[in-house]
Amino acid sequence: MRPKKIEDKKLILNLMSVLRKKGYEGSSLNQLAQAANLNKASLYHRFPGGKKEITDAVLDFAEEWVKEHIYNLLSDSSIPPKDRLREALKIISEDLYDHGHEMCLLRALSMDAGQGLFGNKIKGSMTTWIDAFTLLGLDFDYSKEEAAEKAVEVLVHIQGGLVVSESLGSVAPFKAVLEAIEKLYLKD
Repeated sequence: MRPKKIEDKKLILNLMSVLRKKGYEGSSLNQLAQAANLNKASLYHRFPGGKKEITDAVLDFAEEWVKEHIYNLLSDSSIPPKDRLREALKIISEDLYDHGHEMCLLRALSMDAGQGLFGNKIKGSMTTWIDAFTLLGLDFDYSKEEAAEKAVEVLVHIQGGLVVSESLGSVAPFKAVLEAIEKLYLKD
């Protein structure tokens, strides 16, 4: 068996970069193959289902990453809630969105045909985020209803901050949103 030209995780991250920027409809197989550093035949060999299978694999990877790095952290009651919040916001900023320079994969795939094809996975990922931040809110002693409202507000803030940052060509709005999220959870 020939060795793979590119490691699986690196392959998925490269494919994700195209989908984040272009969405499902805007991404061509040529762009995906180029990002993967593979020819189209090799890409089809890895993903016989084409662009849909590629996108499914990227979404599955992203969901597992969020569970591992965000959900598990925010639900770990052995760590004080304030510390979990700050660490999660740091991971979101640095690792997930490159300080506001990267767009959200879920947002990019929610447009055009993406919502129809991947709506259940997108909803599932959003629910994972909401569940994680709801658990955190409960540990901050908010009621279940308040915690759930704050969790949805977190998603709205993050998405809005990324869109405004992209539109203005400045990461300042995204950074401000992260600070606002921290204040949202901390009681006076």
